[in-house]
Amino acid sequence: MKIKKSALNFASCIAISSLPLAALADLQSLDEASMSNVTGQAGVTIELETEIDIGAIIYTDEGSLSVNEVFIGGTNRVDLFQEGMDAANGGNPFIINATTKLDELKIDFDISADGEAQIKIFPTNFAAPVDFRITTGAWELQDSDGNATLTLLDNFALDGIFTQMWATIGQDDVLGEERLNLKVRMGIDDLDFDVPFLGLGIRDMRMTRSDYDDNPNLLSANAYIEANIYNGERAAGGDALAIDLVSMDADITVGAIQLGGTSIGSMKLDNLSIENSTMRIYGH
Repeated sequence: MKIKKSALNFASCIAISSLPLAALADLQSLDEASMSNVTGQAGVTIELETEIDIGAIIYTDEGSLSVNEVFIGGTNRVDLFQEGMDAANGGNPFIINATTKLDELKIDFDISADGEAQIKIFPTNFAAPVDFRITTGAWELQDSDGNATLTLLDNFALDGIFTQMWATIGQDDVLGEERLNLKVRMGIDDLDFDVPFLGLGIRDMRMTRSDYDDNPNLLSANAYIEANIYNGERAAGGDALAIDLVSMDADITVGAIQLGGTSIGSMKLDNLSIENSTMRIYGH
């Protein structure tokens, strides 16, 4: 038997009107704090896979800086951080499904009870990181007519992983400012680039957490970086984009430094720790 919605609504009204006044007095609307606990008020999750090609990114002042042939996607590799795989994962790759896509990641978006926006990017599979590749062609300085005058960088190629990229937007009680707080755990397995006007080449650059050499695994393959970004004040007064590097813990190695196409050796920054560093950026 079907019952019309209008009949149900009418019956509901009759039922409520028949309640004693004492019972009606106990019926109250939910406040915002109570509503936040109701199922269905728990934010938004986005699962993403993508592959991005950009012809050029051009910054223009009087002349221009053009970063050409930008690609953002997956590494299509299963041998990232081989030492960690062998030592902590039985030789099994950290990356399960290697493709050219930036994939197997999800984005959680929430607004907390105190009004902060929280954006959390992390792997869909907690046992595996998100792998990513960024490559570019030439980074060219150009005159006002768009003619290239100098190549700053070329053949830029970065393969890496991350397990955490969290952003919190809101008031910071310590800073006393509204800020964007970033917490990132990421590792660089291989970074190569050329600086043609210097005849310089960087090969096999790597960044991990400072204890990776002693204890190679998925967690130690990720350096930790935390920063606050906000509207700060420059030395002479006036507004500036403020970037405070709260903490950075990493080892950075360069497999080969090339001059004129020939390696002159390697380099390592061991147990690199950066804290309480500030930067102010503004126009002049």
